[in-house]
Amino acid sequence: MKNLIIIPTYNESQNIEKLIEEILILHPQVKILVIDDNSSDGTGELVKTMAQRCANIQLMQRSEKLGLGSALKAGYRAALEGNFDCILQMDADFSHNPQEIGHLLNAAASGAGLVIGSRYKGGFRVKDWSLFRMGLSYLGNLYARFILGFRVYDATSGFRCFRSDLLKEINLSALISKGYGLQIEMTYLCYRQGSSIKEVPILFTRRKAGSSKLDFRIVMEAFFTVLRIKFLSQRNKSAGGT
Repeated sequence: MKNLIIIPTYNESQNIEKLIEEILILHPQVKILVIDDNSSDGTGELVKTMAQRCANIQLMQRSEKLGLGSALKAGYRAALEGNFDCILQMDADFSHNPQEIGHLLNAAASGAGLVIGSRYKGGFRVKDWSLFRMGLSYLGNLYARFILGFRVYDATSGFRCFRSDLLKEINLSALISKGYGLQIEMTYLCYRQGSSIKEVPILFTRRKAGSSKLDFRIVMEAFFTVLRIKFLSQRNKSAGGT
């Protein structure tokens, strides 16, 4: 199968080279698309240099910081234009272990439309997080599960893999999320499509280097995104029934 790995970046110069190298050692046939939001620390230039040496690496360098949701949507579009079979996304900071990429790709190759690298399916698998942050993440997923009605334990996970035939069924232009809420929105849309969603247990660890992008604004954006998704879903149902 033709597989693409999407890695959004912003100031990840301390991690990105080693991450790409580890991925290609484990999966030399995959293509890697780094989407960099004009990092001030030279991340884009590092990837550009690597891409000149290796045809499996591509760089989409954007002129400003447009956010995670925008980066992922751009990556999805590029993947569909490139006729990839499976599209895997992951963070650049080693919180997602390259050793576990194969588990997600194999599950997608076996037929799952969406495969989620899950921190909470069957227990807690989070390392070196504070109790506050782990509780915030877990409760956020519980909240999304309750409001939106799906049985997905880690809808906010950014370590996931889509089959292209499912991704084609989603109107990317209609997505409402701009940040981390996109993970929840995409999960819900896959659920509404009736697609097979499989959660693969992973161990999530704190980033190796650099600083976290998570802040209170991002948390609140995800919180209100869930309500907007629910509201729009109910409105569409009502409109369809009139």
